[in-house]
Amino acid sequence: MIWDSAFSGSAASRPRFLSFMKHTTAEVSLLVVAALILQPVVHGQTFRQRPIDYSEGASGWPPFLGIFDAPEVPEISLSNSGRLDALLHDATLYLSLSDALALAIENNLDIAWSRYGPQSAANDWMRSKSGAQLRGVQNQISTLSTGIGATGGGGPAGQATGITQRAGGGGAGGGGGAADVGDASTFFGTQAVNLDPSLFGNIDWGHFSNPQTSNFVAGTNTLVREISNSQLGLRQGFPSGATAALVWSNSRTDTNSLRTNFNPSLISALTLRLTQPLLQGFGIAVNTRNIKVAKNNHEISNLQFKLQVEEVVTRVAAIYWGLVSLRAQVASQEQNLELAKKLYSDNKRRVEIGTLAPIEIIRAEAEVAARDADLTAAQTEVQLQETLLKDAISVNGIGSPTLLHARIVPTDEIVVDEAEVLEPLPVLMEVALAARSDHEQNRIRLDNTELGLIGVRNGMLPSASLTVDLTNNALAGSINDNFLPSPGQNAFISPFFLGGLGVAGGQLFRRNFPDYQLRLQVNIPLKNRQARADYTAALLEKRQQQIRMVQSENAIRTEVQSSLIRVQQARARYAAALKAQELQEQTLDAEQKKYNLGASTIFQVVQAQRDLANARTNVIATQNEYANARINLDRSTGHTLTAHSISVAEAFDGVVSRRPDPIPDTVSAQ
Repeated sequence: MIWDSAFSGSAASRPRFLSFMKHTTAEVSLLVVAALILQPVVHGQTFRQRPIDYSEGASGWPPFLGIFDAPEVPEISLSNSGRLDALLHDATLYLSLSDALALAIENNLDIAWSRYGPQSAANDWMRSKSGAQLRGVQNQISTLSTGIGATGGGGPAGQATGITQRAGGGGAGGGGGAADVGDASTFFGTQAVNLDPSLFGNIDWGHFSNPQTSNFVAGTNTLVREISNSQLGLRQGFPSGATAALVWSNSRTDTNSLRTNFNPSLISALTLRLTQPLLQGFGIAVNTRNIKVAKNNHEISNLQFKLQVEEVVTRVAAIYWGLVSLRAQVASQEQNLELAKKLYSDNKRRVEIGTLAPIEIIRAEAEVAARDADLTAAQTEVQLQETLLKDAISVNGIGSPTLLHARIVPTDEIVVDEAEVLEPLPVLMEVALAARSDHEQNRIRLDNTELGLIGVRNGMLPSASLTVDLTNNALAGSINDNFLPSPGQNAFISPFFLGGLGVAGGQLFRRNFPDYQLRLQVNIPLKNRQARADYTAALLEKRQQQIRMVQSENAIRTEVQSSLIRVQQARARYAAALKAQELQEQTLDAEQKKYNLGASTIFQVVQAQRDLANARTNVIATQNEYANARINLDRSTGHTLTAHSISVAEAFDGVVSRRPDPIPDTVSAQ
């Protein structure tokens, strides 16, 4: 070996610095070899191509060096799915509710933004496996691409609100409110041990000249030494709180001293140090609590993504049915305009034959103008609603020239099933408590608080640690050719020590010169006020969250009952509005016949037409009210996605497998 050959010969017969560089090169080689052999284990799950799991370690060869490569996050995609082009025909987008929701799943930017949540949580989970503190993950709902409340027949009831907190989902209150998922108590109490293994080493060299007042010790008045030190070690923490370090150290000395038996000489040591906390910091539960919290946060992020999808589905469905209602309103206004035009035409003919005063033409003409204005207003409301829907189902919304001038033709109609039988209220309440993602999030957050309490409670204990040092020592070197024994000094040199690194290594592994040491360290606080305050604060937070859980359950039950009542009310209002429309149609028909016979006035006919228009509007409004009430019932019971056959997995991938619905024959014929 290089070290063995280096120790043969006199120090004065070779340049000292070049000798040091040779030995340094050898030690660096040992460091690299040991690094490749003792590389850390990278924690992670199975790598998935889509979506990327950033908890997976780097790949490549050599694998050890791969962990220093910066991870890559793919650029965002700003192109729409092919489904949009498949549904677009002659600047018209024929859209069923299922297709609208599928387009939202594939293209909506709120969902695209939320897809990064579970990936960030997986990354935080990887961080926790190293023993580090959690960064926290976002707990927010984005509404920038669907920023609208429930829509009625008259258009949107709200505007974009951007990034919003979702504490309970539709008012079911639950204990969130914080932007980050995670329990603050994980930052207090005993800090977890570092669980990532680390390889460390150092090399140094020095030239030292020391004038001596006496030549008795060194045999010379000018003591010159060249010392090179190297150290290579591996450190590892364990879930019990223990840390272990295996350190191999070497110190090589080249000197002009005449009293040393060996020149150059090598002192080597192999030390295993084990440190185990006995009170504070002891236990697997304490040191792995952040990992469990991170795992829970990953589950919360998945639930949060599901909530985001539910939010988008709910809003897109509301926009879609709002567009259906507004288009029905346009059709109604067209009918009203036709009635007004017919009245104007009839009056004009009567004036021409002299059976009606000319003033009646002006009244009829004013009614035509009013109905035409109502039609224009309804048509522009449709355009506004189409804009909202385009923004919700595409990446660029009206920024796309193709969509800017495209019309949207809904192919579904609102059907009020008056014979529908809903589950009893107690059953719906239990279903909601089991299915609601926001309620499950609250339960997991309470579990995180319990995990945080473990560390905070452990931080109240005194600190006591037991350290065990096991060291094997070694000595090797070459005979000092200039050796000058001091008076009474034995000049005999045992051949056991003659050699280089190989001889020293043999002594280490044979344990020829072992050292043993035990050390107990204790630190007992006399007041412990900080730790007691931290634990009390964490316990108070737990009590608040327990109350939040009960509040959440109560709010969910109330929301389910309110949603069920609104569905029942909407049915009743629709039935009443439908009956009123039939009566107004009969009234207008009767008034028109009386007018033709001269038994009525144009004012009464116009009034009957207006009443019929209001009745039609009321029917459309109650239809839309029922559609929104049904949406809210599905949302309150946690069945928004199942009601529309939407898969969370497909939403996470951004690809819906179902094919677009065909254009209905009635629409194709138009």
